[in-house]
Amino acid sequence: MHTTYEARNFDTGSMRNSTRNHNNVFGQTRITDCQSCAHRSSRLFCNLSEEALEYFGEIGTRASFPRGAVIFNEGDHAESVVLLCSGQVKLSCTSRDGKTMILKIAGPGDVLGLGAVVAGTLYELTAQAIEPIQINTIRRKDFLAFLNQFGEASMHAAQALGSEYKTAFMDARLLALATSASSRLARVLIDWARTASCGKDELKFTMALTHEELGNMSGTSRETVTRLLGKFQKEKLIEIHGATIRILAPEKFEQLAIA
Repeated sequence: MHTTYEARNFDTGSMRNSTRNHNNVFGQTRITDCQSCAHRSSRLFCNLSEEALEYFGEIGTRASFPRGAVIFNEGDHAESVVLLCSGQVKLSCTSRDGKTMILKIAGPGDVLGLGAVVAGTLYELTAQAIEPIQINTIRRKDFLAFLNQFGEASMHAAQALGSEYKTAFMDARLLALATSASSRLARVLIDWARTASCGKDELKFTMALTHEELGNMSGTSRETVTRLLGKFQKEKLIEIHGATIRILAPEKFEQLAIA
């Protein structure tokens, strides 16, 4: 069992100041600013001009949180956007009868709450860290002023929203039209690996979900997930070491995902 924190209840400014002189927070190397981020060029929203990045850094509040931290809850007023600098976040929604569906695993470079903040609505999802994370939080008023001042940022925001729409459409299509549980699970795994790779050739990621949660994402049972992961290993499609999954044959895996 891990303790669940409400990230928005933390004094993020105090946390930022308290970790200013530490290069390692919750077991991660701390990213001190956007300009020095090694993955900046491969992340859509982070790849801005120096002037825009400097302004972005001034209006944001950086903080680190442990696994289990809740960044925001479904139904809350969208007061801020959250740029995920490192780590992974589970995005989920809950039905009236209490059933929870995991929709996506967000990775470094993803902007959480973007659609709700731009539209001025409620958060549609709950965002919870599934491993230690570093985030940059920007209040809605400051973020909208940032988009208004920097046209390139507005374009990147539009591209990010377009990517979210495309992903949601493809996921719905997958669940509705995929002919087998193996193709649905393969799609979830390869998409997750591509997100976590940050543009690198090697496709691997930390599996921070249970088999039951993975089954939730792929529309199948826990038992089927366990069986298929074993099958993928025997066929040399994936390699599992502890919590790390590596895709050994991306092209074959991609073909399986669209079967």
